[in-house]
Amino acid sequence: MPKNIFDLTDRAAVITGGGGLLGGEFARTLGDAGASVVVADLDGELARGAASTLTGAGVPALGVQTDVSDPASVQNMVAETLNAFGRLDILVNSAALDPKVREQGSRGAGEQATGTLETDPLIPDVLIPDPLSHTFEDYPLELWQRAIDVNLTGMFLASQAAVQPMLEQDYGVIINICSIYGLTGPDQRIYQREGHPPQFKPVHYSVTKAGVLGLTRYLATYYAGKNIRVNALTPGGVYNGHDDEFVKSYSARAVMGRMAQKDEMNGALLFLASDASSYMTGANLVVDGGWTAW
Repeated sequence: MPKNIFDLTDRAAVITGGGGLLGGEFARTLGDAGASVVVADLDGELARGAASTLTGAGVPALGVQTDVSDPASVQNMVAETLNAFGRLDILVNSAALDPKVREQGSRGAGEQATGTLETDPLIPDVLIPDPLSHTFEDYPLELWQRAIDVNLTGMFLASQAAVQPMLEQDYGVIINICSIYGLTGPDQRIYQREGHPPQFKPVHYSVTKAGVLGLTRYLATYYAGKNIRVNALTPGGVYNGHDDEFVKSYSARAVMGRMAQKDEMNGALLFLASDASSYMTGANLVVDGGWTAW
């Protein structure tokens, strides 16, 4: 019987942003492949709930409240992983701030009618400017810095902490979640609605996701000869309750004519996490329905 190269038995995986749409899928996928799973998320209750669901399905799992922009919180995440499972083999850096287009006129509680405020996930009781409502010319420095702290510095901190036990084990895999907007500029036309104020995919998202690829290549080459592989996974747009107009506009740009379903990144993620990709490092696996092929 040939070895199952996708088998993750006896390996421990940490997924930052593990309570999110894709993070939750990644946690379940790695657990189904045999890994013990740490669901790390800013929302501790969400992380623990997701871990409880995995445990109920027979997957050894732990939920850890983690702020990836805080070095002490990230170090605690790694310490809790080692305490629970004795090792850390796989890190999936999935935590990120990614403002989503909303239906025009749909506001959350506490938002102004103009849609210029939203809740900061890092400081839940504080309202901040809505990233989608700003042009580049007036984009607030606070939003830029906040995204750098989470999307890029958070990935740096998580990788820095996780690689220490990986070096001791002489084995490790890091997977950094990128975006098609790290490869191409956003098509701002798909965010506009006739008769409504303009919305824009913000500058911080493209810039931080492009930085993810630079970090991936740096780490891959830095740890050459250390049996630590570092790759990126670049998803295309994943459907998450988007309104029909956005879905239509986005789908027209994809070769496959639709958005991805949330489970359509799982195969690529498992490939990168397992020995199936044993000769890959410093690479970027694009799963975008052909968006970047035009």
